[in-house]
Amino acid sequence: MTSTTAFWLAGRQATGETTFDVTSPWDGRTVGTVSVPTDAQIEDAVSASHAVREDFAATPAHVRAAALDHVSRRLAERTEEIARLISAENGKPVKWARGEVGRAVSVFRFAAEEARRFNGGEAQRLDTDAGGQGRLAFTRRFPKGVVLGIAPFNFPLNLCAHKIAPAIAAGAPIILKPAPATPLSGLILGELLAETELPAGAWSILPVPNDRMPALVQDERLPVISFTGSETVGYAIMDSVPRKHCTLELGGNGAAVVLADFASDEDLDRAAQRIATFSNYQGGQSCISVQRVIADASVYDRLLPRIVAAVEAQVTGDPNDDATDVGPLVSEAAAQRVESWVDEAVGAGAKLLTGGKRDGASYAPTVLTDVPAEATISCEEVFGPVLTVRKVDGEAEAFAAVNDSKYGLQAGVFTHDLQTAFRAHRALEVGGVVIGDVPSYRADQMPYGGAKQSGVGREGVKFAMDDYTYERVMVLTGLAL
Repeated sequence: MTSTTAFWLAGRQATGETTFDVTSPWDGRTVGTVSVPTDAQIEDAVSASHAVREDFAATPAHVRAAALDHVSRRLAERTEEIARLISAENGKPVKWARGEVGRAVSVFRFAAEEARRFNGGEAQRLDTDAGGQGRLAFTRRFPKGVVLGIAPFNFPLNLCAHKIAPAIAAGAPIILKPAPATPLSGLILGELLAETELPAGAWSILPVPNDRMPALVQDERLPVISFTGSETVGYAIMDSVPRKHCTLELGGNGAAVVLADFASDEDLDRAAQRIATFSNYQGGQSCISVQRVIADASVYDRLLPRIVAAVEAQVTGDPNDDATDVGPLVSEAAAQRVESWVDEAVGAGAKLLTGGKRDGASYAPTVLTDVPAEATISCEEVFGPVLTVRKVDGEAEAFAAVNDSKYGLQAGVFTHDLQTAFRAHRALEVGGVVIGDVPSYRADQMPYGGAKQSGVGREGVKFAMDDYTYERVMVLTGLAL
């Protein structure tokens, strides 16, 4: 595996005066050494992006689309290499890392398609009133300016892709800051973008330490901020720049509802397997992992042992092994936090049915019941392989339980009834409702984002492009309509 020490400044490789090591959360080995940009280099990147913004917005669609297509193809060609890199720096089992690369391939392909059809313009006749006779409004979208993209560690390639690809497709220059724990996957995208003919300044990838971010966030030349990460940091960014356009993809505590009609043995086996898989995939480090199961009383006693058995069947261990389902968390500190939350809940009366053990950065897949409503693990995003199960009486109580949260990212509802599906879609205060499955399903072209404290704005290529641009109308006068 080859890692780079360079970052990407206005489309070219550069090195700073200091470096830091990226280490594996599984075995502590050094995966790569990354160069840190100096303040002067950061200024060069911002100046270049600001200077090129008008020219890049005017770049022909076919040029931007060709670049995005190229990145998509090259990611596909290097799937195994990049998957191994993701697994090494993040601790994600390699089989999940391969899936992440596949998703990034799709994101860049979707972006290439959108670049070709986005902003075709829309005409609106104005002679619906006498004062508009002979006039036609023509509306197009134009970039708001340079995007500052801030990506998290849990999907170190695909969530970088979700920042970069829509910006390029829309003609908006972007400066990407990958997560300090997992910068190597994002820097790979720089290698691939450097093979294209995009203009200098259209993109930079800067592994800037978190403590040096406030200056970038405050810089007036970066009018759009796209952040994915914690609620605390996201809202602090938004509060610090009230006149900037911020999109925030924040946390969740995803609920999977199992209703009374999902009651056959086959139904319950499937629900248990999906719940077990997606409460533990990525080590539970996904904003839409299953954290809460809300089961109707009529199926609860048959579902619970199935969930426990399916969780215990998850293969834990070396993320390099194709058989591994659950690897370590991103750091030992992250695992210690999860451990403290579970211990707090058990101390307050929760029942531990399986798991509850930590080994370094690894935490065993865990199932809890009878968790007090005020326990941290009930109220906050655990971001670890922990699942709580609760019994309710009927659909109304189940939907109320989903909504009894400050978060509202996605929810899953296991039901066969179409009317119930539409009631769920109306009642649940979340950004996405997945019928017949867990909340963890995401297609990268669909609008993805949350309600309440799960954030503002939407990812999904076209929807991010809408966020990065604004409508500008031109009125044509003296026309014979």
